[in-house]
Amino acid sequence: MSASDAALEVIDLTVRYGKRVAVDGLSLQLRPGELVALLGPNGAGKSTSLLAMAGAILPSAGQVHIGGSNMYRDPLAARAQVGFADQPPSLYEFFTVAEHLEFIAETRGDSDTGAQRQILTELGLGRIADRLCRELSFGMRQRVGLAAALVGNTRIVLLDETLNGLDPRAAKSAREVLRGIADSGAAVLMSTHLLGVAEHLCKRVLIMDKGSLEADVQGNELDELLSGGPGAIEELYLSLVTDVETT
Repeated sequence: MSASDAALEVIDLTVRYGKRVAVDGLSLQLRPGELVALLGPNGAGKSTSLLAMAGAILPSAGQVHIGGSNMYRDPLAARAQVGFADQPPSLYEFFTVAEHLEFIAETRGDSDTGAQRQILTELGLGRIADRLCRELSFGMRQRVGLAAALVGNTRIVLLDETLNGLDPRAAKSAREVLRGIADSGAAVLMSTHLLGVAEHLCKRVLIMDKGSLEADVQGNELDELLSGGPGAIEELYLSLVTDVETT
């Protein structure tokens, strides 16, 4: 896949905090329409990688391109194509849920309030659209963060543990929405500790440990792995990841 065809291209991304290397030369490409799980233990560099991809932090080295736009040389063009849900969700506390989504969409050049209302409905948020974000429970905040990552015709959606803490009905709705977003052509990269979600929702699995990408399983290789039955991804994960946290 050429760089111009990629929804996301990461080249030798490195992030250092003092002497500690949080992300060590990460390189990958995501195609439009891919739904990808990013797995790894606490301290593996997943959240830091997503922050750098979203333009929320500057890396020590490396490049990120969103739809051909360089995140660090043309940040406005790149960020306009990125939906990012961090952990915990960063919400405008004194906006209502509807106002929060409208504001985020407008920063991406989109004023389609009908599409915003549809996302709210699909995620079960329609009944709380007029509530202030500061009044919401953890699970509701997670859903609003996800909704905000999806508005504005984003080309790449980055999710940091966004499905954690959702009740079963909300989690099912979120998975269906993510499938729909991927089917529409957006690439989705989601960090998660929920291996069952990775197994049943995603068509590609990345595993990080100690700042490095240890596995990139997709296509026939992933199909063959999953044919081994439930728990196959867990077995692969445990074979690659150390049991000592790096933070």
